[in-house]
Amino acid sequence: MQVIEICCHMGYKTSMPKSLLTAQINIPPGFVDLGRGDPQLALLPLHLLRQAADRRFSQGDNSFLQYGTEQGDGSLRAALADFLGDGNGSSADPDTLFITAGISSALDLLCTVFTRWGDTVFVEEPSYFLALRIFADHGLHVVSISTDGSGLVIEALEDALREHRAKFLYVIPTFQNPSGHTLTQERRERLLSLSRQHNFLLLADEVYQYLNYTVQPPKPFGAYREFENVISLGSFSKILAPGLRLGWMQADARIIQRLTGCGLLTSGGGMNPFTSAVVCGLIESGDLKKNIANLVRVYSARVRAMDESLRRHLPDAEFTTPQGGYFFWVRLPGGDTETLRKEAQPLQVDFRPGILFSSQGGLRDYLRLSISYYEAEDIELGLRRLEQSLRR
Repeated sequence: MQVIEICCHMGYKTSMPKSLLTAQINIPPGFVDLGRGDPQLALLPLHLLRQAADRRFSQGDNSFLQYGTEQGDGSLRAALADFLGDGNGSSADPDTLFITAGISSALDLLCTVFTRWGDTVFVEEPSYFLALRIFADHGLHVVSISTDGSGLVIEALEDALREHRAKFLYVIPTFQNPSGHTLTQERRERLLSLSRQHNFLLLADEVYQYLNYTVQPPKPFGAYREFENVISLGSFSKILAPGLRLGWMQADARIIQRLTGCGLLTSGGGMNPFTSAVVCGLIESGDLKKNIANLVRVYSARVRAMDESLRRHLPDAEFTTPQGGYFFWVRLPGGDTETLRKEAQPLQVDFRPGILFSSQGGLRDYLRLSISYYEAEDIELGLRRLEQSLRR
């Protein structure tokens, strides 16, 4: 197995199997990978996309086959503005939207435009492990900020701001990956105030905003239009299909101008004009909302199934049942989940160990489980196998 080293520029290095650092994993037949954080193939709406593509092709306008405008397809931005402004208290403006190729591409572009090698950035502890890889690629000095059941701990951020001058804070405020926690309204407001006071960008990865199962989350950071240093990141990967490679940023016009003026876009044009044209029609028809409603129904049932199976097979585990998103963040007191993973794989079950989500090499007694890829029967099977590996 190929192993690569990740350096988070805090004097910490860890060796991780390459298979843990890629989103594209081939799963052998009969194997249950409960760590996999992408949607089940059966949930990818081929028929809706086919209908949307047929409608677009029938119009006889082939302009979407040309290089796109730097900010992104105007029709998609208009449709997306209506979608984002529906029911969340915001009044989205198409001019504040920038079309991306997804969250990872957006983060890479933001690092390119707004940071230089050696700059300091803040992340949550834990945080999305592949974002940490992107920050490492750009040579950024990563400082972690502790979290609890209510999200980022603001007092810990204030302490860090006394010692560091950060270019940005990367935060997943709603149904966080991996913890599933949601940043409270009070903390959001304090965070916004600190970002303005200390002049750092706030990168809010809001990819799970619409996958709420039991409670309505606070309004997204994209709705705070008066804060010129806030960048809200969204994606169609979780609410439609990751293979589209399509997402968006919502930000102040001055930030949008910085992005559209970069060499990548002046050379190559806007991102994914072809896909944008198809997805635009899908939004306008109301099919995107229908697809989200179906996902919420399916995932809600899987959350209940995993909750019940965890209590049955891992009674000593500590976790909070997520109210949205994909993930259960499970603590096994006194355990080492890297070692457990080695025991589990021969029993044909896998997960993601907590150390992956730490920029400090910590969280070794945690593991992340996902409800996105498997139905209830396979979730039960996977946790039964995990129980067996623990007994070994």
